Amino acid sequence: MSVDPVVRPGSGAAVALRPVTGARIHDGFWEARQRVNREVTIPLGGERVRDSGAFGNLRRAARGGPAEHEGKIFADSDVYKWLEALAWERGRREDDGLARSYAQASELVAAAQCADGYLHTHTQLTGRRRYSDLASSHELYCAGHLMQAAVAGRRATGDETLLRVAAGFADHLAKDLPPDAIDGHPEVEMGLAELHRETGVPAYLDLAARQVAARGRSLIQLKGHHGPGYRQDRVPVAEATTVEGHAVRAMYLAAGATDVAVETSDLDLLAALGRQWRDMVATKTYLTGGLGSNWYGEAFGGHHELAPDTAYCETCAAIGSVQWSWRMLLATGDPAYADLVERTLYNAVLPGVSLDGEHFFYVNALRVRAGADPDDLRSPARGRQGWYGTACCPPNVMRLLSSLDHYLATRDADGVQLHLYAPGTVRAGDVLLEVETGYPWTGRVEIVVKETPGHPWTLACRIPAWADAAGADGQTAEPGGYHRVRRTWRPGDRVELDLGIRPRLTAAVPRLDVARGQVAVERGPLVYCLEQADHPGVIVDDLCLAAADLRDAGPVAGLPADVVPVTARGRAHVHREDDGGFPYRAAVAPHEPEHGGPVDLTFVPYHLWANRGAGPMTVWTPMHRT
Repeated sequence: MSVDPVVRPGSGAAVALRPVTGARIHDGFWEARQRVNREVTIPLGGERVRDSGAFGNLRRAARGGPAEHEGKIFADSDVYKWLEALAWERGRREDDGLARSYAQASELVAAAQCADGYLHTHTQLTGRRRYSDLASSHELYCAGHLMQAAVAGRRATGDETLLRVAAGFADHLAKDLPPDAIDGHPEVEMGLAELHRETGVPAYLDLAARQVAARGRSLIQLKGHHGPGYRQDRVPVAEATTVEGHAVRAMYLAAGATDVAVETSDLDLLAALGRQWRDMVATKTYLTGGLGSNWYGEAFGGHHELAPDTAYCETCAAIGSVQWSWRMLLATGDPAYADLVERTLYNAVLPGVSLDGEHFFYVNALRVRAGADPDDLRSPARGRQGWYGTACCPPNVMRLLSSLDHYLATRDADGVQLHLYAPGTVRAGDVLLEVETGYPWTGRVEIVVKETPGHPWTLACRIPAWADAAGADGQTAEPGGYHRVRRTWRPGDRVELDLGIRPRLTAAVPRLDVARGQVAVERGPLVYCLEQADHPGVIVDDLCLAAADLRDAGPVAGLPADVVPVTARGRAHVHREDDGGFPYRAAVAPHEPEHGGPVDLTFVPYHLWANRGAGPMTVWTPMHRT
């Protein structure tokens, strides 16, 4: 089935690449996660959203008049993200149950809308004046998610129920939103831009551009201890050199600004966004691709402020990063953006949902110490939770997994580009490709041409930056770019990649002082960790790596059979009797042993941790000092 993509730049947009409309994942790693998402997580999400009172709010708003509002001020957005997930799932494979759920919820949303197009149940039910508290009301944030869900509904199923609602709200905003009004939580920019692409209405893009341009002028009323940077209102987007403040808000704004830049051919704005992205990657991104080092404000810290155990790395921020990087990839064709999309998907988004699809992480720390404080419901020390009072992350994961097929490949005038590898098919006009692979567990990828036009075109296959042992068709392939083959193809022609997946050690730059003297294990696109479940009798906090001879190992108890763990020799810290009950002591001389006997270490993919119970875990491991 051909489905228009999540992001569809207009015909005149300043982009290097365009998404394909016929990519499908059929098997393997991601299909298994999509199947659980469809069969377990999305139905569960519908129940949880109902239990939160969000559907009840819509029903009461449909009846009109003041009434009680249940849940968070932004509860409407949970409904919209869930509806978007339903839409993309219906586009992948129609199902009567999904269709009924989608129709019922869409009709409820439509019934709640005011006659003039306005829709925000908290404002409608409480009688608060519209747009009087945009610093925290999330009115436009919810509108943006409504617009994205509406576009998904039409592109995936042809259903226009939500599209009419979203267009009505957008018409109201274009007419009645005060000129200097911007939301404390960016999101409407992406929604307006995509709604413009779907409907062709210029006013929607104009309003998105106005929202982007208004940022950085301290228009948002400050509340509490947060300054204007928290809500991306300190520096104009076109002048900013880095990302700051609340990480999710920063990602959503950057993604929406990229949409505006390419649709208006504002190359200066696009260049500024490129500079911000590069600074973020170089100084504010965790090894996993996670973003946001501060619990306070769910925010970015300063340069290289990337402590592993206090990392916030909200799942929503990772999803926002994927959205931004994908848009920058379309705009520029630079494979560095695809590299970050892949790293983030495997290591910062996927930890947000359990293997069984029923539990979620809001926060994704890179280390959980023995005795970590589990008091906060979001604390990774508690393990994944069945839901959260602020439930932005679970439905966000649902919609991304449902739409993941759209991130596999692109096209341009010269041919087709493959960015992510999964077993399936890619349809791009007259070209039909079949991809066979066991990625990410194996590095072998075989691309078979099934249909092709009779003239030359180029097949470009991304070689990840980590793949320093990669080969293509028996020749060495340069990492960090694309292996390109231009020819007149015939059905049955093949390109064979060997991405050379093997365990490797990674160290941080010296400025990342919290990781000095420590290493992380990676294998292919996956970041690994030490988890308490694999090390009975010793606390993970006490372990160090004794040698760099990493080895692939067989299955481990409690994880899927196809998972490839990595083993190595290590040692455990010696707890000296003369510590005196004080956690400080004289520095150990270079010749004095600091560790005990040998220990077998087992590293497992980070995204799988806490599926066998919560406990100590670490991505960064000290190297044994001899």
